[in-house]
Amino acid sequence: MEPALKHSSARRREDDSRPIESVRDRIPGAARRTGPEARARTPAVELRGVTVHYKGLAALNGIDLAIGHGEFFSLLGPSGCGKTSTLSVIGGFVDPHEGDVLIEGSSMRYIPAHRRPVNTVFQSYALFPHMSVAENIAFGPRMTGKPRSEIAPLVAEALRLVSLAGMEERRPSQLSGGQQQRVALARALVNRPSVLLLDEPLGALDMKLRKQMQLELSRIQREVGITFIYVTHDQEEAMTMSDRIAVMDRGGVVQVGTAQEIYDRPANLFVANFIGSSNVFPGEVAGENDGLTLVRVGAATFVRVPGTAIRRGRVSVVVRPDHMQLAATAPLGPVENSLPGTVTKISFLGTHLQVALQIASGPEVSITRPISSEGGDDFRFAVGDAAHVTWPVARSLCFPEVEG
Repeated sequence: MEPALKHSSARRREDDSRPIESVRDRIPGAARRTGPEARARTPAVELRGVTVHYKGLAALNGIDLAIGHGEFFSLLGPSGCGKTSTLSVIGGFVDPHEGDVLIEGSSMRYIPAHRRPVNTVFQSYALFPHMSVAENIAFGPRMTGKPRSEIAPLVAEALRLVSLAGMEERRPSQLSGGQQQRVALARALVNRPSVLLLDEPLGALDMKLRKQMQLELSRIQREVGITFIYVTHDQEEAMTMSDRIAVMDRGGVVQVGTAQEIYDRPANLFVANFIGSSNVFPGEVAGENDGLTLVRVGAATFVRVPGTAIRRGRVSVVVRPDHMQLAATAPLGPVENSLPGTVTKISFLGTHLQVALQIASGPEVSITRPISSEGGDDFRFAVGDAAHVTWPVARSLCFPEVEG
């Protein structure tokens, strides 16, 4: 997790000791934006040119984002890319040095973290160990001054939402990791914030439980209809749950889109390598033929890619393993690429086979092949066999080598 930045004291001068009233009442202009038409036009969260520096280094470089109401939106990228800093700016834990954050169309520039219409679920859960499950969940409503008679039904509904009804009196130490995560989620949702921020909340869970909780989070988000902004470095997790994903790298947003858009049409070589598996053929543009670009990937080996603006120089051709097939002979026709090689490994992965093929005078490539659900299979290759890897020309992605 990236280091958090402290608030500038010059920007936190309001008296925070007074009772907490409705957050909406404290946001300038909020009353003018509550109509359904204005809500439909206004993003739930918007970042405009947000820049953050930490110890002289840029953690965020002019981030621009617009996140819709009721959207499950993920910030995805490697460690240090700026995703947690982005979440912290939205939550009010970090002040941007430049730019602004708007929630429901209103600037958060002078609104402290505890008065913003957001809540946060952290990876560590941060449950109070001396309180019961019900007391942990009731903590937020109590702090907002709700009467006891209103808190009990709110807690009951939150427990139902996360499937923990009947565990009200347990302490956090009596719960599994997955149950503690659900309590943290219920505590964050009980006040029905406009936006829920989730900072890698499943990171401490084992793989099986993590996958179960991915489905649970998606179900809960659909049921409550609250905007979720989710931070993760796990691309499969982001693709499983998200309506849209922002791929981040070195403090900037590289691409925003649905999982399929980012997988099929990555913006550059970084995204192609980070999202899903890729086979990469380093090469050099050798010319054009019939509207296709020829790329030399070996001494006398060429692959064809769709017409591209790249006319010369070093490039990388990227092909997804699931877009490739094995054949005993090279196919005939202008719409297929084909390279000869030798099968070096075959791995059974339950739903599919993963085959490694050493290309003659080229890289080793990976091919994934679904296994028939009917139990039969016509796969006839073995380790050591000669084979051709083939794929449609249209499935070849080409990027300048410098982008890697």
